[in-house]
Amino acid sequence: MVKERTKELEKELKEEFSREHIHEVEQDLVKNAKSAGKYTIVFLKWLLIGIITGLISGVAGCLFHIGIETATELRTAEPVLILFLPVGGLAIAWIYDFFKMKNVNGTDFVIDSIRKDGRVPILMAPAILLGTILTHLFGGSAGREGAALQLGGSLGSQVGKWFRLDEKDMHVVVFCGMSAVFAALFGTPLTAVIFVMEVISVGIIYYSAILPCLVSSVTAYLLSLWAGIKPVRFELSAVPDFEITSILQTLALAAMCALVSIIFCIVMAKTHHLFSHLFKNSYIRIFAGGILIVLLTFIVGNQSYNGAGMDIVDRAILDGQAQPAAFLLKIIFTAITIGCGFKGGEIVPTFFIGATFGCVMGQLLGMDPRFAAAMGLVAMFCGATNTPIASILLSVELFGSRGVEFFAVACGISYMLSGYFSIYSSQKIVYSKLKAIYVNRDARH
Repeated sequence: MVKERTKELEKELKEEFSREHIHEVEQDLVKNAKSAGKYTIVFLKWLLIGIITGLISGVAGCLFHIGIETATELRTAEPVLILFLPVGGLAIAWIYDFFKMKNVNGTDFVIDSIRKDGRVPILMAPAILLGTILTHLFGGSAGREGAALQLGGSLGSQVGKWFRLDEKDMHVVVFCGMSAVFAALFGTPLTAVIFVMEVISVGIIYYSAILPCLVSSVTAYLLSLWAGIKPVRFELSAVPDFEITSILQTLALAAMCALVSIIFCIVMAKTHHLFSHLFKNSYIRIFAGGILIVLLTFIVGNQSYNGAGMDIVDRAILDGQAQPAAFLLKIIFTAITIGCGFKGGEIVPTFFIGATFGCVMGQLLGMDPRFAAAMGLVAMFCGATNTPIASILLSVELFGSRGVEFFAVACGISYMLSGYFSIYSSQKIVYSKLKAIYVNRDARH
């Protein structure tokens, strides 16, 4: 009797255990199904938002590119347009007053907005578009990517409003817009994605934004190719062997580029503060700055330092030719242009400064000047923006994978030795460059 009863109990226990096990498995399956459904819904949501943002920002980026190229061609064909730079400055000041963007501090405003609620006013888009085109038309020394970040941030924020995204998602859609316009202008979709995620808070990258930004960036890039906009690419004709001598030369050049990036950041900030102190009225400030640029242009005797100056960058990288003082003159021209209120970006000027400085110093170090110019461009970009990963990707997208080891070394050195300086005063240095510690400090400028 006891044995039979024991067997019955064992059987009942097994059945009970089986029922509980089956119930647990069923619960796990339900949870997994819900989780899979949630991931699928979020994936489809960001796929849709990314494509829409990429299309809108891509169209804006293409139109912006056409506007900048047309303005540059007109100024090149009619050098006399430089005389109208002060008047163009007055027009820019009026445009920003008209759109109520007078107190909006460019890319720094976008960075601050991302850190807060992610909302960027839509009126920033036409203001920065017109302001940058006028700056290039009349010969101000500025880039276009700063305008791209502002334009993209504004459009991304508007898409977020249409979809009624919450505060966290608004940050991501602004990233999407910024990376899309950047990719459409430069033809560097991977660099665009990592740059906008890396530049906000140094030491932190929000990986949840990678897919949405990639979708937007690639969409805008493909749209730019369809529109006939050629991506920025260079053919490196001289890449040294990776050995001790070339590594030491790379170390020396990168360290000097870090120093130049610090000088550039300081001069940009001090010039802005000086103009703001001397001229309280924005119209007088930009008019005075325009006159100063015109005078400097006549003193120099040519317009090599007006506009973006990508032809000078081409000459340094492709031909290994650059004037010894070119990088200093570009720093001065750009600091005055941006400091007095003209619109544009600081990144293309860093390309110019880095390429010409690298070309000149590379020859003194015994390097091929063409390769040194390419390395100087990337190292200067890295030091001025504190974005080492994006800088390494930039080297691959601009120059191909040959010599990427040199560019990676140069970026690491420039990033560390440039300290906490940045061309963006709103940038946060979240983690130290020297130790794995949390510092959360503002970038110096």
